[in-house]
Amino acid sequence: MKSRIFLYLFLFTTLIALYLFVSSGNMSKEKDARIDSLATETVQLKDSIRELHLKFLEMEYFSLENNDDAYAYYEHLNLKNPTGYITDKLLETNESKGDNPLVPYEGMEGDFKINKIKVLNHKWIVADFSDGQYWGDLIIKYELKDDLGVDFSLLDHLLYARSNE
Repeated sequence: MKSRIFLYLFLFTTLIALYLFVSSGNMSKEKDARIDSLATETVQLKDSIRELHLKFLEMEYFSLENNDDAYAYYEHLNLKNPTGYITDKLLETNESKGDNPLVPYEGMEGDFKINKIKVLNHKWIVADFSDGQYWGDLIIKYELKDDLGVDFSLLDHLLYARSNE
C-alpha cells in the first residue's frame, strides 16, 4: 500500500513538473514576442521623434533666435531675449481701446487684436489677429532702436473670408 502511495505521488509530481515545464515554455514565448513587439515600437517611436525634430528645425529656420546674422544687430543692446522683448512690445499695441492700430480692419464681432507672433529676423514679423470669429495675418516691419523703443509699420495684411458653416 505504501508503494502505491509513493507511485501515485511520483506520478502526480511528474504531471505537475510536466505542466510547469510546458507552461513556462509558453510564457517564455509570449515574453519574447512581447519584447520583439516593444523593440519594434521603440524603433518606430525613435523614427517619429527624429522626423518631428527635423520638422521643428525646418520650422525654426526663419526665426531671430536661429539667425546669427540678424541676432548680431542687437548684441550692443545687451538684451537677453530680443524676440521676447519685441513680442512684448507688439502685444502692448493690443492694450489700446478698440482695434489694434496695426490691423487695418474694423472688428466685426469685437475688436481685432494680435494673437500669435513670429519674429522672423531683425526686420520682419508675421502675426495673426482675430476678433473671436474673423481672423487674418499681418506682415510687419519693425525697428528696434538703441533706446529700446520699437517702431512697427504694416507691410501687408490678409483677412480670411469666413466659410459658411
